[in-house]
Amino acid sequence: MTDLDTRIRVSFDAQTMMQTPGASLVEVTPGHCVIEAPILPEVKQQHGFGHAALTFAIGDTAAGYAALSMMDPEQEVLTAEIKINLLAPARGDKLIARGEVVKFGRRLVIVSARVAAEENGKLTEIALLQGTMTPV
Repeated sequence: MTDLDTRIRVSFDAQTMMQTPGASLVEVTPGHCVIEAPILPEVKQQHGFGHAALTFAIGDTAAGYAALSMMDPEQEVLTAEIKINLLAPARGDKLIARGEVVKFGRRLVIVSARVAAEENGKLTEIALLQGTMTPV
């Protein structure tokens, strides 16, 4: 494992919010992060789809770790603002969030994340997030 990979995984493993729905960090490279989470019965909404809160949480987290992956080792990151466009219901077995850095600045990092639902091996894009992260 690289120092970057270890640093991001240690931080990710400390997040109880990601532990609760069983999310896992799949990949991290500079400016990019992939997180997956199963669509468990406990995270479904009244129509049986994955709840938008889960979609938002893993999208925001993937975008945040993409930003952190480009920061100095002594820095941390916080979301300053982020918006979500829900494109389709979260149908399937799991969600996959791919976060990336759009523009890296000294004080602000512009990020995006795309979230897809996987059902029977087929991926359907269900959300697009865009936001601003700030180093702390």
